[in-house]
Amino acid sequence: MQSWPTLPLVASLFLLLSASTLRAQDTFHLETSSGASSIRLAAANFKSAAPTADAYTHTFDAVLFSDLNSAGIFDVVSKSLLPQTTPGTPAEINLAQWSQAPTSAAMVAFGNLSVQGPNLVANGFLDDSKNTQYPQVFAKQYLGTASDDTARQLAHQFADDIIFRLSGGTPGIAESKIFYSKHTSPGVKEIWMMDYDGANQHAVTHLGEDSISPRVSPDNSLLAFSALGRDGFQIKMFSLLLGRLVRFNSVGGTNLSPAWSPSGQQLAFSSSRTGDPEIWVSDPQGAVAHRITNYKGPDVSPAWNPKTGAQIAWISGRTGLPQLYIMDSDGSGVTRMTDGGYATSPSWSPNGQFITFAWDRHYGPGAPGGQDIYVMEVATKRWIQLTHDIGRCDFPTWSPDGRHIAFANSPDGIDSHNRIMTMLADGTQKRALTESGADMPNWSWK
Repeated sequence: MQSWPTLPLVASLFLLLSASTLRAQDTFHLETSSGASSIRLAAANFKSAAPTADAYTHTFDAVLFSDLNSAGIFDVVSKSLLPQTTPGTPAEINLAQWSQAPTSAAMVAFGNLSVQGPNLVANGFLDDSKNTQYPQVFAKQYLGTASDDTARQLAHQFADDIIFRLSGGTPGIAESKIFYSKHTSPGVKEIWMMDYDGANQHAVTHLGEDSISPRVSPDNSLLAFSALGRDGFQIKMFSLLLGRLVRFNSVGGTNLSPAWSPSGQQLAFSSSRTGDPEIWVSDPQGAVAHRITNYKGPDVSPAWNPKTGAQIAWISGRTGLPQLYIMDSDGSGVTRMTDGGYATSPSWSPNGQFITFAWDRHYGPGAPGGQDIYVMEVATKRWIQLTHDIGRCDFPTWSPDGRHIAFANSPDGIDSHNRIMTMLADGTQKRALTESGADMPNWSWK
């Protein structure tokens, strides 16, 4: 087995199987928006139809503002600059007030919230404040059983509709989920999930095992992950529809880091079933599997090109320290992407143009720097460093809109202190979603 120097957590997975923000000479344009960054957007507080809806309205307003502000594509007007009015319907809004300074909004989101029987009903409107003849961009009603969580979900839906309309047809991520591995007790990690903004954190599995590397299927029906049992680490399959484990064939060896093809019909993973850890591809039940790498040294952490399904990025130790490679999905066309250091955990952007991964470029005793998150342009191998001086960073994962990246961060380098953070895909607007004890995030496909 190929032996690598130890990096906490990441190196342990391998062993189980076996300058500035830009580089000046390698600059490239990383698109984090879809042409909507110049749109100045105001989100008015929703009008409550009755005191029974007041608490829900407060939640709705806070979530809607946060969703729009986090999207990375708008200049969202501060609440302190909004007119002192609460328009609930198109007849109640004076768009001239919203288009003038200090608000100076080009678009205005507004509406009303009411409780009707068991349901919470939100009527949302988006108006173009500069269009005096036909200002309405869209109007839509949202409803669900009255609860604070429903208020959050309705705000997410309205935000996603706004983002879709104003970003060139790219869906928003407010309704997406992030799955992750959470340390729950000594020697035990369970798979958890949360909303994209860190809300509603809750357990998915209750196996009492060390469960890691969750990967949700493209249709959000299945969750593949690795769990440590009597036979070592094996791939497990959990049905999110049934709420229980379903069959996945186990054939021996150590099996880690599952990854879904964009069709949902194939699963790539690393397996040592034939002795040397290699990348294998199977059906979702693990019944029909074939090996696509065959080199001495660990091959781990596959990630499909979600745009085409025709390529797989992965980490290989065939030349010594782990490096980033890509290949065709049948194992041909192998290309080495990194030129040294210690690379781990690739994730392919939804548009297929970029790969984000963790990289210690100057790995070794006494070397400067550390393990940070990078983005590489596949066609040119040029890269951008996204994190700096915040501790060890690993396991990046793209959001389905391609504008955000979630990752694990340990400020002091201790595994148990890992937390999950997000940032825009250009490295700005970093924020923590969890406390310590959370690791290995995976963003849902939609």
